Amino acid sequence: MSRIILKWQLPVLIAVVITGLTNCANSQNLNLFSPDYDVKLGKQVSAQIASDPKKFPVLPERGNEEVYRYVRGISKNIVNSGKVKYRDKFAWEVKIIDDDKTLNAFCTPGGYIYVYTGLIKFLDSEDQLAGVMGHEIAHADLRHSTRQLTKVYGISVLLELVRKNPSPSTVEQIALGLLNLKFSRTHEKEADAQSVVYLCNSQYPADGCAGFFKKMEGKGSNPPEFISTHPNPGNRIAAIEKKADQLGCSHGQTRQSEYQRIKRLLD
Repeated sequence: MSRIILKWQLPVLIAVVITGLTNCANSQNLNLFSPDYDVKLGKQVSAQIASDPKKFPVLPERGNEEVYRYVRGISKNIVNSGKVKYRDKFAWEVKIIDDDKTLNAFCTPGGYIYVYTGLIKFLDSEDQLAGVMGHEIAHADLRHSTRQLTKVYGISVLLELVRKNPSPSTVEQIALGLLNLKFSRTHEKEADAQSVVYLCNSQYPADGCAGFFKKMEGKGSNPPEFISTHPNPGNRIAAIEKKADQLGCSHGQTRQSEYQRIKRLLD
């Protein structure tokens, strides 16, 4: 026989749940948000980005159809690797930010992918860009953003979810926070490793992301924007290459000549 929770018992139940969550708040895997919430937050963040063209000048698709086709083809190769858990649930939409000075890419919860022209021009081959995009896709697929947000907003959001009607202002506040969210070192290592897993099951060399970090080493005192939101957890190049060796991944195709052709289209 099911028990009926009386109205006066609900605050007690919430307190018990919160106490239990607080006790395990240091867990890197704790996530109070459902995947459906990732989808909702992703749509909100995407809308925020679209509403701020000064900060996020999206490259027009008209006149840049071939560049978009190319970059979206890379994302499809990764998403269709058979290793993306939320392949059919998240959007996996790609936009290119027209900013040659910024060497960055990011992916929101729910799979909205943004790649800067500066990053495309900085890299040398398709597998390098695939490695970085695989890293960003991994952040979304492993739900790192909402895992991080759990530490910041978890308890207050839980209270709203118990009431079954979180306010639009709460969702908007969280969405805005996502634009400046920094990942933990543990999440960075996980995303690096998962990028290798994705690429190992694609046409690319599995250690493509290592190529980005090798190029980045030459930036000296002027590191890419990527590092401001992605703290360096140590020797990432060695860890990525080791993971590729452990999985026994084939070398794959760098498609360097085609990549250079696409870069010229952005000039």
